[in-house]
Amino acid sequence: MPRLRFAQWLLAVLAAATMPLPAQDGASGRAAPALPAYRIGPGDVLQIDVWKEPDVSVPSVTVRPDGRISLAIIGEVRAAGLSPSELETAIADRLGAVIKAPRVTVTVRDASSQKVYLIGELRREGTIRMTGPMTVLQALAEAGGITDYAKRRQIYILRIAGDRRVRLPFDYEAVVRGQKAEQNVVLQPGDTIVVPR
Repeated sequence: MPRLRFAQWLLAVLAAATMPLPAQDGASGRAAPALPAYRIGPGDVLQIDVWKEPDVSVPSVTVRPDGRISLAIIGEVRAAGLSPSELETAIADRLGAVIKAPRVTVTVRDASSQKVYLIGELRREGTIRMTGPMTVLQALAEAGGITDYAKRRQIYILRIAGDRRVRLPFDYEAVVRGQKAEQNVVLQPGDTIVVPR
């Protein structure tokens, strides 16, 4: 009888070990929110493959400043603001008039549009390419940190939201002490971090 209980316990442990766990937010232990889909922007380099249609496939095309790309047969297609899967659907819909049931794959080869800007009292001003989610504190670290002359409690992020400009406060002193964590926001492409003197 004890062997049977042990075998049942072992099976339960093995079953639990193979179940996928939700991504955890390290600070709270709650499930972490899903990351937003990548949005294509001007300057991004895309690879577009149409299955069994090499004449229509494009190994490399750059999204123009107007947000469009040009493809054989269908001409111009708006790409900026779309996720790769949304662009796949848009291209497949347009190609559907010429090719039966086209299967399109869009790959972002170079994410040049994903940048944030840093100005003011930093070791290195300029742009930082975002290769993944990045917080304000991470961007400041990427720029080599702030100088001794920086007003640490008066840093802010300028963000364009639709047709208006939003100013988000960032208290460096509080955030590095583990306070005001809500101010250490995840940056969006095009954000500007301003570190006043």
